[in-house]
Amino acid sequence: MKVLSPVLAFVALAVVTSHAALSPEQYWNSKLPNTPMPKIVQEILHPELFGEKSTSVNVGKGGVHVNTGKGKSGGGTRVNVGATETQIHDDPNVALFFLEKDMHPGATMTLHFTETTEKSSFLPYQVSRTIPFSSDKLPEILTKFSVKPGSEKAELMKNTIEECEQPSIRGEEKYCATSLESMIDFSTSKLGEIDQAVSTRVEKQTPMQKYTIATGVQRIAGDKTVVCHKQKYAYAVFYCHKSETTRAYMVPLEGTDGTKAKAVAVCHTDTSAWNPKHLAFQVLKVEPGTVPVCHFLPQDHIVWVPK
Repeated sequence: MKVLSPVLAFVALAVVTSHAALSPEQYWNSKLPNTPMPKIVQEILHPELFGEKSTSVNVGKGGVHVNTGKGKSGGGTRVNVGATETQIHDDPNVALFFLEKDMHPGATMTLHFTETTEKSSFLPYQVSRTIPFSSDKLPEILTKFSVKPGSEKAELMKNTIEECEQPSIRGEEKYCATSLESMIDFSTSKLGEIDQAVSTRVEKQTPMQKYTIATGVQRIAGDKTVVCHKQKYAYAVFYCHKSETTRAYMVPLEGTDGTKAKAVAVCHTDTSAWNPKHLAFQVLKVEPGTVPVCHFLPQDHIVWVPK
């Protein structure tokens, strides 16, 4: 049996102890003392403090998974951006995806900020380490969380695990974080010191309506970011991926009814590995790898920005 040296054993014990001894908030503050916690993280940690539900952003009606990989679904940004191909032909003004050059004050697009019923909470770090998270352990996982095999929830959990197990697309490193602490650890290990952790914020749920980009569009990240997407699961799991081919912006929006939002927009600067039939190319009438393709992120997604 391999025995750790006293130094390595001490380091390993210190790492485990540091996670176990601190609450999630304390761990955040110890690792990210100058980084405000995004509202979505606060909501997950303390749902009792927030009356409103978290929201996702749909553009138009219907539903489409933003999936940047080729062939089988997986390995890219996952956002329900909500427009069908039929609707695009029916309503050419629906702004599902947009070009980076069109992200300027005065530009308008039809958006729908919708409530999501996804309310799963973070598990304590030490607990998350003891629970399997793999396809071959799915029956055990379902039993542990009293989820009936074959049910809708079981299928959603199965899909989340399968997405997490799929290989990364070119230029990305991926990781599924099963605790807040592990999401912090992945992001800091890939980016170093963190400057910001940001997410989309909207005043309230609204019907589908026109939103106008207000003054104050701010580029918050260069080409190097980690983006984490909340998944459908029995507890809070975030699909995180590091990319060096994205730029992130904070975009102030104002709806026709006066509702204000600060939406995070992500622009993919290298789409050459995307499926040529991707909806974005149909909407924008551009070819893969030619121009940056942008879209907004729902409120339950987090963009980590390095200093």
